[in-house]
Amino acid sequence: MNFPNDLKYTEDHEWLRVNGNIGTVGITDHAQGELGDVVFVDIDEGKLNVSAGEAFGTIEAVKTVADMLAPVSGKIVEINKSINDNPEIVNNDPYGEGWMVKIEMSDPSEVNKLMDVDAYKQLIGQ
Repeated sequence: MNFPNDLKYTEDHEWLRVNGNIGTVGITDHAQGELGDVVFVDIDEGKLNVSAGEAFGTIEAVKTVADMLAPVSGKIVEINKSINDNPEIVNNDPYGEGWMVKIEMSDPSEVNKLMDVDAYKQLIGQ
């Protein structure tokens, strides 16, 4: 399993890559493995502002449907539309092309509440 060191992680298995005040969000390699083959990603395009812990969409896989939760609060400024036509990208490249949304963070200090790679590994027993 892959665990990039430059990311922050949530207990709900989302990751956050911070670049200035923009946070790119996706699901972890662990999460995509647990979900199985992703068949559909539904991101609420009408939801512009999110709070940390709030659902911004769902991910449907062979095994289940799960909410995707925002790791930080802010405004959704970009949605990865390529996963609509090719949801398998989430399984094949969860930390790269399989990202979900980009959030302009309203409170960058929320990043400090997220886990680093070592804490996340401990959470999932790695």
